[in-house]
Amino acid sequence: MQMRDPRSRQALELNYYPRGTKYCERYRLGSELDHLAFWERDVDKKYGEVLAHGATKAIEPFTESGYRLAFVKDPDGIWIELIGKDKRPRRKVR
Repeated sequence: MQMRDPRSRQALELNYYPRGTKYCERYRLGSELDHLAFWERDVDKKYGEVLAHGATKAIEPFTESGYRLAFVKDPDGIWIELIGKDKRPRRKVR
């Protein structure tokens, strides 16, 4: 479920992991934070910046469905998602 503030672009997504699924066991029945996500204009640049300030690599920047994404971990191990539109030039397929 996603909740969005009507006056800003901020959103909160609530996830539920049913018992018996691999996610349920990992997150102690919802008692832990899944991850935080931040919209970035330049995911690759921000990825480098947060690594330089102590974040740990999780998943290097990649493109999916027109979006640029990357994941890092904060010092407590919480995953942080960086997401933004992929503005890089598209490569022509021959």
